[in-house]
Amino acid sequence: MILVDADACPVKDEIYRVAERYKAQVRIVSNSPFRVPVSERVKRVVVSDSFDAADDWIAENADERSVVITADILLAERCLKAGARVLKHDGREFDAASIGSAIATRAIMEDLRAGMDGVGGGPPPFSKADRSRFLQALDRVLVGMG
Repeated sequence: MILVDADACPVKDEIYRVAERYKAQVRIVSNSPFRVPVSERVKRVVVSDSFDAADDWIAENADERSVVITADILLAERCLKAGARVLKHDGREFDAASIGSAIATRAIMEDLRAGMDGVGGGPPPFSKADRSRFLQALDRVLVGMG
C-alpha cells in the first residue's frame, strides 16, 4: 500500500500512474478533500483539521508492506519505526541511516529560521529531474517489495 501525505505532495499524478502499473493500493491522506482518480485502488482519506491528524493516520496505518510518500521528517521517522519504506517527493529515500541526520538538520534549520524573523527562501523549486528521480525511486521500491 502507498500512503501519501497529500497536502503538499507535487507527485500525486506520478503515484497514480505507478500504482496502476503495479496494481498497488493508494491512500491519499489530507485535511481537506482532493480529487483522486476513479479507481478501486485509489482512496481518499480526509482526516480532521487538527494538528498532525494526517500524520497520525499515516503513522498508525504504516507497516512493513507500506511505502509512505512525505517530505515530513518526523512523520518519516515514525513510519520507518513501523517498518515502512519512506520516499521524499524528489525520490530520495529516508532510511535508518539517514533519518537521524535529517532530524538534526531540521532542528538546526528551525533554530536558524527562528533567529531570522521570517527571512528565508524555503526549498528550491520542484524540477523535472526531481519528478523523474521520484518515478524511478517509487518504481524501484515497489519492484523490491513485490
